[in-house]
Amino acid sequence: MNIGKFKYALSVIAIAGFVSGIGISNIAATAQSSDSEQISWDLTDLYPTLDSWNAERERLNEQIKTIDQFQGTLGNSAQSLLTAFDAISKINKEGARVFIYASLVGDEDLRNAEGQEKLSLARTMFAALGQQTSFIAPEVLSVGAEKIEQFISEEPGLEKHAFQLRDILRQKQYTLGNEAEGVLANAGEVLGGPQRIYSLLSTAAIPWPKVTLSSEQVITLDQAAYSRYRAVQNREDRKRVFDAFWNTWKTYEAPFGQTLDTLVRTHIFSSKSRGYSNSLEQAVSNSNVPTEVYRALVKAANDNLPSMHRYLKLRQRIMGLPDLHYYDIYPETTRLEKEFSVEDAKELTLVSLEPFGEEYLTLLKEGLNADWMHVYPQPGKRSGAYMQGGGYDVHPYVLLNYNKGFEDVSTFSHEWGHAVHTLLARKNNPYETYSYTTFTAELASTTNEVLLQEFMLAKDLTDEERLYYIDRALEGIRGTFFRQTMFAEFELRIHELAEAGEALSGRRMTELYLELLKKYHGHDEGVMTIDPAYAIEWAYIPHFYFNFYVYQYATSISGGTMFAERMLAGDETARDDYINTLKAGGSEYPHPLLKKAGVDLTTKQPYNTLINRMNRLMDEAETILDRMGK
Repeated sequence: MNIGKFKYALSVIAIAGFVSGIGISNIAATAQSSDSEQISWDLTDLYPTLDSWNAERERLNEQIKTIDQFQGTLGNSAQSLLTAFDAISKINKEGARVFIYASLVGDEDLRNAEGQEKLSLARTMFAALGQQTSFIAPEVLSVGAEKIEQFISEEPGLEKHAFQLRDILRQKQYTLGNEAEGVLANAGEVLGGPQRIYSLLSTAAIPWPKVTLSSEQVITLDQAAYSRYRAVQNREDRKRVFDAFWNTWKTYEAPFGQTLDTLVRTHIFSSKSRGYSNSLEQAVSNSNVPTEVYRALVKAANDNLPSMHRYLKLRQRIMGLPDLHYYDIYPETTRLEKEFSVEDAKELTLVSLEPFGEEYLTLLKEGLNADWMHVYPQPGKRSGAYMQGGGYDVHPYVLLNYNKGFEDVSTFSHEWGHAVHTLLARKNNPYETYSYTTFTAELASTTNEVLLQEFMLAKDLTDEERLYYIDRALEGIRGTFFRQTMFAEFELRIHELAEAGEALSGRRMTELYLELLKKYHGHDEGVMTIDPAYAIEWAYIPHFYFNFYVYQYATSISGGTMFAERMLAGDETARDDYINTLKAGGSEYPHPLLKKAGVDLTTKQPYNTLINRMNRLMDEAETILDRMGK
């Protein structure tokens, strides 16, 4: 959030947009599982009818207009402070339901213009709420820490707002006066321009090329087709797909460079305006995460690149290739001729998460037995998967595009990790402190994936089956730890260059990204050849528009692996440490919360635990391949 805005409003949008670790794209799903009747969520738990939703939205718009009555009253008394914060919190909580309903309805069919209009109306409502509450931080600061603490001690009702009040006071040096905060709040829509331009360019402006595959099939290579055909088994087809797709993006190198450069400049503008040392410091300060975490992550990934390179060579061995190129990174190297029904996914999730204990499992069973999921692909449905947890007075919702593979089971467990995290946080916190940050959110999902993988590997399996599950685990580490950290390093470098006064252009970004691709994939060591033509990939990555967001996937898989390894090793304190972390919600800052649970992400230990697991899995894979004569 920006400091001048009321925290609750912006935290709801964060939960609404990107709680899940599975990337949400703007590409609609195109088909439903052929023999499966759609399993759909029950949105009447939010509103019985569309008319009731619209009536509530209109009522809240009028309520938002009344917020200015509280301006100038926050320091009058403990009661006046409580009255203001209670009223605004109530508006925000009710507004979250409005947003959630519009979001879920819209995601059922992105082709429905009416649904997208509803979502736009909900976003406009929250923008107005942000503008109306921009006075709060400056006014709280003018009241002063001593008086605020006095009010908290006098009025028990303020306890649920105490974390928010102290958080405002913590950021005193970065908070501007009423007028300046109002200007920044009003500038929010303008500063969000680069994201909107990127979305338009990447989804509507590019004329996608046609590619003829070896089968003589002609495909239009849009983003959805690229995601599908980059993973085909025919190597020449993969190269054709890469060449055509990235050559098309290369044509737009300059406008995408200008767009991302402008976004970087907005971050610099905001950080300088508030007095931060740099953009990274501002980006992590809202969650009070030290910049040392970010830098420790990047260092850990760089220190452990030999393990990444070893994995790539292992992929080459399994695939039987004479060499490796960047277009060889996506096809599955192993196959599992087995389908998993949704009931199978439920059972595997429940049994693999038994280390969490009865309290966790009871909440999980409650959700699995209710109508909280939209399960199968269907025409127009949003692709990917996510958990929507912003409805404090309702329950979480889970969107999937389930296709019966093991990866779908893993995604199922991942998203229900988010859902139970939300249920535990809601059960143990008032609305004002239940909403957790992404820094801890992804921990709750990646831990589930690790436990699922280890549960499958504990079974009596054939060599082929065991190699498949090992490969899926290793690919998860490559994609979530090394790839996301590579993104984080790129994001840090372009910000640092701009802050040093250097010019950024699309060409310069391509050069930087090429350096990172080569380093992470062992180009100079002869591990994988990186064709310079593919270095335009940076322009395709939407995460660079989320302001130092993506690093949290890598820290989470590291912390989640550490929790899982401790539990599986019989550490009797690990389960309580983990569950208490989830229960805390947003009542504590995430970094000290994890440190208290034994996971310090400024140190090497969590990253070493992850890499040790990776190396152990590769040891077993190599033994299996030796036995198979490969």
